[in-house]
Amino acid sequence: MAINELLDELENLVVDARRLVFTNKCIIEEDDLMRLIDGLRKELPQTIKSAEDVINTKQTILDDARSEAARLVEQAKEYGTKMTAESEIVGQARMQAKEIMDKTLDHSNDLKNDSINYANQVFDHLIGSLDDILQVVHQAKGGLNEGTPAAAPSSATAAKQDKK
Repeated sequence: MAINELLDELENLVVDARRLVFTNKCIIEEDDLMRLIDGLRKELPQTIKSAEDVINTKQTILDDARSEAARLVEQAKEYGTKMTAESEIVGQARMQAKEIMDKTLDHSNDLKNDSINYANQVFDHLIGSLDDILQVVHQAKGGLNEGTPAAAPSSATAAKQDKK
């Protein structure tokens, strides 16, 4: 189950929970809450793995672009040395080699920028999802702690735990 689906289900669990009269507290089935938390624990590593895959793909693209650039530079050098017989041909070879280098560098930069942008988008999405999950978990914990007065920590202990 996807993280967003688990979060939606967790939200529905809170929204649909029975309310205590004259309070903003609700009663949530522990089994349901634990099932959703377990689901989140299972999904998070997969999401992180996807982000790592994006980073690895970015590095592979950059390495391929560098290899292609080196190959094209080498081709341009070989081509240039073959054309040194006449000055006009030499001039054309230098111009073509420069164009190939410029195109290769532009292509390499474009690939690099595209992969960085994609990785940033994935990380931004992941950060947003993790922030949402963390907020929901804090809310669920707060709701759980508020719903059990006998086990509620003192205000000093609660302040220490909130800082953690």
